[in-house]
Amino acid sequence: MAEDRYGIAELAELGGVSRRTVRYYIQERLLPPPLGVGRGRHYGQDHLDRLVAVKAMQEKGASLGEIRRVLSGGRPAPGGPVPHVPRTPWMRLSLMPGLELHVSSALRLPAPGRLEELAETCRGYFRLEGGVEEE
Repeated sequence: MAEDRYGIAELAELGGVSRRTVRYYIQERLLPPPLGVGRGRHYGQDHLDRLVAVKAMQEKGASLGEIRRVLSGGRPAPGGPVPHVPRTPWMRLSLMPGLELHVSSALRLPAPGRLEELAETCRGYFRLEGGVEEE
């Protein structure tokens, strides 16, 4: 059976984070660097498992330093395998340009009308605060 190979965009999507977050986690030694060189750079299942584990610990309130220690088993190098953490798919709902709501599939979404009320509230808030210009 061939090993799974992911580009950075696919890894980020599967892990429920942005590509920027993947790069940051690599910089912070929470994820190992990609495999291969140049245009052949890719990520494997170990990268995805670790990414999901990091995200799960962060969502439970762990600091990046604590996560790094857990993943490295108290040693400085974080390259070893991590225990399997089940992945929870997330839905991404665009409330307005530049603002997304990420909802775990474990939660029941409100009715579409209620979601539109939430989106309108967010749009109004950001217009009032001057944080987002209309497109």
